[in-house]
Amino acid sequence: MSEKNSAGKRSARERLQIEREQQKSRERRRRTLLVSAAVVGVLGLAAVAGVIAANTGDDGEGSGAGPVAAPTGAAGKDQLAIPVGATDAPSTLTIWEDFRCPACAQFENAVRDTIHGLTDSGQIKVEYHLATIIDGNMGGSGSLNAANAAACAQDAGKFVAYHDVLYQNQPPEPDDAFADDDKLFELAGKVPGLDTPAFRSCVSDGTHDSWVNKSNQAFSEGGFRGTPTVLLNGESIFPTKGKEQISVENLKKWVAEANKGKKPGTAFPSPPASPPAPASPSPATS
Repeated sequence: MSEKNSAGKRSARERLQIEREQQKSRERRRRTLLVSAAVVGVLGLAAVAGVIAANTGDDGEGSGAGPVAAPTGAAGKDQLAIPVGATDAPSTLTIWEDFRCPACAQFENAVRDTIHGLTDSGQIKVEYHLATIIDGNMGGSGSLNAANAAACAQDAGKFVAYHDVLYQNQPPEPDDAFADDDKLFELAGKVPGLDTPAFRSCVSDGTHDSWVNKSNQAFSEGGFRGTPTVLLNGESIFPTKGKEQISVENLKKWVAEANKGKKPGTAFPSPPASPPAPASPSPATS
């Protein structure tokens, strides 16, 4: 056999091996996604159910061991929930999300105004739980970094606004842009009063990383199928509640049914006080 023919066969074998590896990669990727057509209200948006938690890899950031610095006002078991709304609201919407998760962005961007309206009117309180499963599946650290930054925003009393900005500016799933602190600082500039030295230090230092990891561990141990996981008073409503698909109108209906005969909440927590300004240096005396 000539050297040319031998080289040609080696090249063909190498191409075949590469194609097989690519096929395996596509199949693994296919298995990680649960696609569910859920029409979201009048927007007609097809929501895509999230990445299956059972296929989540270890993100290498630990499992929540060690000291955990929960953000200001964190609530619930092990202080793993960021609460929004009146504490005495008659119903609770629990949302498990990952800031790199495309389905989470689709869900949030479609029903955001409805959730804000229900929260502001005291119909529901929302408990946000943050997960990092895309980091585990895709590699990178953007889920963790963005979740820590959102917890830092919670310290500043600006979680909701920054949470919304992150989803409105979410990069494509393979793009780990949120791993870059400068990107998170840039987006913080869209929230009045958030981009402060205290916020930047909190983000750069990973102040709440251990808390985020502990939250992700709770997600993994909770038996949830993927993100977003959305529960109304403990009952799953995404992508369906029973046989009904989630939509803006259905969400309002389900909350109204759950709240029948109950008064809206009125106990809205006060925002955290702003930190005192640094003292000015005393003028020099002769």
